[in-house]
Amino acid sequence: MKAEMKSAARILVFSPLVVLLLCGLLGAEQQLLPGSCNFELGTCGYTSDPEYGSWNMNEEGHVITVDSAILKDQQQAVLVSPVLDHQDWSCVRLVYQLTGRGSLQLHLRPDGDNFDYRMWTANKASDSWLIASVDLPNTTNPYQVLLEGRPERGSGNSVAIFEIHIVPGYCIECNFEEHHLCGYSNSWNPNVNWYVGGSVAREPESNLLVNHSNYNQRGHYMYVDSVYAKHFQEVAKLTSPMTTVPLAGCLSFNYHRDQERGNIFSVFTRDQLGHYEEMWRPEVFTTAGWTMVSVDIKAPHPLEVVFEVAFNSARGGYVAIDDISFSPEFCHTDTEPTFDPSIANCDFENGLCLYYQERTESKVWSRVSVKPNAYRIGDHTTGAGCFLLANTRFTSRPGYVGRLHGPFLPGNHKYCLRFYYLLHGFRKVDNALVLYIYDENNVAQEKVWSLADTSRTAWTEVEITYMKPMLSKVVFVSICKNFWDCGLAAIDDITVSLGDCQITAGSLPGQCNFESGVCGYIQDKKDDKADWLRVRGHTPTSYTGPRGDHTTGVGYFMYMEASLMRPGHKARLMTSDLRGSFSPQCLIFYYHMYGSGTGILSLLLRHGSRKQDTLLWRRRGEQSVSWMRAMVDYHCDVPHQIIFEAIRGPTLRSDIAIDDIYFKRGPCEDPGDTTSYSGFSEYFNEIEN
Repeated sequence: MKAEMKSAARILVFSPLVVLLLCGLLGAEQQLLPGSCNFELGTCGYTSDPEYGSWNMNEEGHVITVDSAILKDQQQAVLVSPVLDHQDWSCVRLVYQLTGRGSLQLHLRPDGDNFDYRMWTANKASDSWLIASVDLPNTTNPYQVLLEGRPERGSGNSVAIFEIHIVPGYCIECNFEEHHLCGYSNSWNPNVNWYVGGSVAREPESNLLVNHSNYNQRGHYMYVDSVYAKHFQEVAKLTSPMTTVPLAGCLSFNYHRDQERGNIFSVFTRDQLGHYEEMWRPEVFTTAGWTMVSVDIKAPHPLEVVFEVAFNSARGGYVAIDDISFSPEFCHTDTEPTFDPSIANCDFENGLCLYYQERTESKVWSRVSVKPNAYRIGDHTTGAGCFLLANTRFTSRPGYVGRLHGPFLPGNHKYCLRFYYLLHGFRKVDNALVLYIYDENNVAQEKVWSLADTSRTAWTEVEITYMKPMLSKVVFVSICKNFWDCGLAAIDDITVSLGDCQITAGSLPGQCNFESGVCGYIQDKKDDKADWLRVRGHTPTSYTGPRGDHTTGVGYFMYMEASLMRPGHKARLMTSDLRGSFSPQCLIFYYHMYGSGTGILSLLLRHGSRKQDTLLWRRRGEQSVSWMRAMVDYHCDVPHQIIFEAIRGPTLRSDIAIDDIYFKRGPCEDPGDTTSYSGFSEYFNEIEN
C-alpha cells in the first residue's frame, strides 16, 4: 500500500464536499483537455446561447450561475463550449450545485447535425457541491458541450457550476491523485469507511506502503481499515460514477490486502435498478505488495463498479486499491465477445428469420399480409407488411397446438424480449397465446407469459426480462381445443436485447412517441384553426381514429379531432427549430387516416429564406384502419422546421393521428409507404407455409 492506514489527514469520500476539502491537499492532477474551465479568469470560451437566458459569473469568480430571478420570461439558460475536437474517449467531470427546484442537463452538439444529444441530467437539490462524470465516446466529428440550467420559477431556485474538467480516457478510471477523486464516493458507515491514504506510515516501525503509481510515499490511494469495526459484517463500499454509455472490455486495478482475522473483499457491478452482480473476489487473503487484477466487463446499460469490504472484527486487517483503468480490449483471450442477441429479431417482412415450427405437427403459424383497407388491421411494422398468424383455417383439424421456436441464445445473460400481439374472435383466452423458455433438449423450463384478456383490438406490446443458466430459446405457443372457441392470434416485430427491460436507453433526439409529452413540438397558432391533441385509447367519434397508439397499443399519440373543426380547417404541429444537417435526413413516422370523411395529411418544410412552405409528402382521404408507416427523404443544411398539417374533411369521420416520429441520417433504405389503398377487404392475400 502507499502509506498509512491511520492517516494524519484522514479524509472521508462519503460527501461531494470532498471537492473543496481536497483542493489544496491532493496534487498531480491529470492532463486537462480543451473545454476544461474553473472560471477563475473568465469563461474559457464558454458563451450563453442568445436564444435563451444568460449564465452569470460570480463577482468573486470561480462560479457561474443561472438564477430564476434573472431568467424572467425564459425557462432555461444554455452554456455552450467552444468547438472541441477530441477524437479519443474523454470524460467530463462537472462540479455543480442545484439550489431549490430545477435541473441541469449536459448535451452534445455534433457539428453539422440537426439535434443535440442529451448525455446526462440531474434534478435533485443539495446543500453542497456535487460531482458528475459523463463519458464522451470517440468520434471524428467536432462537437460542442452544452450545459442547460433550468431553475424553476420562484425565489431561491438556482443552478451553479464550479468547475468543468475534461480528461482523456474513461470516467470509470482513477489513480486518486485528482482533487475530486474522479467522482468515486463512499457509502457512509459509522464505523468503517474508505479513506484517502498517503504520506504517513500505518505504524512507524512497519508496513510502510508506497503509492502504486509513483512508488513513493507522496501518492494517494483508497483504503479501508478494520480498526473501528464494532459489529459482525461491518461493510464499506466505494462506488464508481455511473457509466453513461455501454462499455465492454477490461477493467484493471491494483490492490493490497492484509486479512489478519478476517475480511471479505469483493468487486460488484450495480445497475440503475440497484441489482448487484459479483464480478471478482481474491483467491488469497494477504498480498506481499501491490497486486494487479484484470477483469472482463460487459455493460450494455449504465452501471457502477462497487468495491466492497466486509469485516468480522476490529482485527480484520485492511484493503487498499489504486490505479483503476479500462481498455476496450478484453483482458483474456478466452473471453467470449459481446454476444449480439439481435439474431432473434424478426419483423417477418422477408420470411421467418431464424424462427421455425415443429415438423411433427401441421404448421399452424403462417406468414400473411393485409393490404391497406378500412376493415382489417395490417401488420405492426408498416401497416402493409407481413406478420405471423395462428388460425384453424390453416389446419385440417378442428383444434390445434402451434409452436413457434426461436433461435438458441447463450446462457448466463439477462435478455429483454419484446413483441407485439393481436387477437380477434377468441371466446376463451386460455392458452390462446403463451410464451415458454425451452432448453437445448426441447424441454420447457418456464412459462414466462400468457394472455390475460382479449379486450384490446390494437397491436399491443409485451416486455419480458428473463435469464437462464443454460442455452435456451423462446417458444410461442397457441392452443385451440375447439374451433368455435378460437379466433385469430397474431404476433409481429420480435426483438431481443441484452439487459433488463426496465432499464430503457431513453429516446434519441428527433425521436418522439408522445409517451412522456410532446417532445418540444409546437402548435402553430398563426396559420391554423385548431390544435393537435395528445390522447390515449379510442378517439371519441365512432368509425374514425385509431383504437390505440402505435408504440405499445395502450399509450399516447397525437391527433386532430374533426368534431371540433369545420371542413377545410387546418391543425399544424411543428418541430422546434432544427439547425440543419450536412447529410440527407430520413424522417420516419406513423400516421392513421381512417374514416369515410378523412381529409388531408401533409408534411411540410419551412425555413426563413422561403416565403412558402415546401411540400415533402401528402396523403388524401381514407388510407387504412391500420397505422401506416411513412419514410420521407429530405435535405436541408440551414435552420428549418418540419410541419405536420392535417386538414379536416367534409364529415365528422375525419380524425387524423400521428405517432412514433423518428429522424435519422438518410437516405431512407426503403420507400416505405408506396402501397395505394385497395378499397376492399382482403385479409389473407399472401400466405407462406
